[in-house]
Amino acid sequence: MKNPLHYQLSEFDCGPTAMLDAVSFLFPREAIPPEVIRNIMLYCLDCYGSEGAFGKKGTSRIAMMFLSNWLEGYGKVGQLPVSSRYLSGRSVYLGNGSIISDALHHGGVAVVRVFYDEGHYVLLTGEEDGNIYMFDPYYRTVPYEEEDILIEEDHPCAYNRILPLDYFNKEALEIYAFGPVEEREAVLIFNRETMLTQEETIEYYI
Repeated sequence: MKNPLHYQLSEFDCGPTAMLDAVSFLFPREAIPPEVIRNIMLYCLDCYGSEGAFGKKGTSRIAMMFLSNWLEGYGKVGQLPVSSRYLSGRSVYLGNGSIISDALHHGGVAVVRVFYDEGHYVLLTGEEDGNIYMFDPYYRTVPYEEEDILIEEDHPCAYNRILPLDYFNKEALEIYAFGPVEEREAVLIFNRETMLTQEETIEYYI
């Protein structure tokens, strides 16, 4: 059974929430080992705020890279059929030739860092006809000023936003943009038992 994806509990925990939502999206709850939940929470929220308070600057890129590598290793030893890959810099974009787009079309997900007043982690779960299906862990009910960013409440196990992929590729610090190339990052995560093959997604390449 799949659980509904959940929202962050504070202003700071978008990173671990997005990672937990990625696992929840890919695996039924009875298949998720407690060790995965423990380690995601243990290694995130590692940045100090301006006043020196631990966790009040959210989660670092190093922590996300470590978690990606840990998940990949965890999958290889047979504890969970999971695989993961960390991307940064120029490899983080959406559209033709994108590693992230390819992952979304093959049944994977991507936890990406975007701009939302400041650095913020969200979960990408699908791409279709130039639109991205996304779960933003920051709870919001007020419509966006941007009319093409849609709030969606009818698919709680998959996504809560639909928006054009062009938002993400911007280098300017605008809403949901990946931002400057040198600051971009993404964590790709797959359930190896449900990954789609090239033949199963052939229409994507035509």
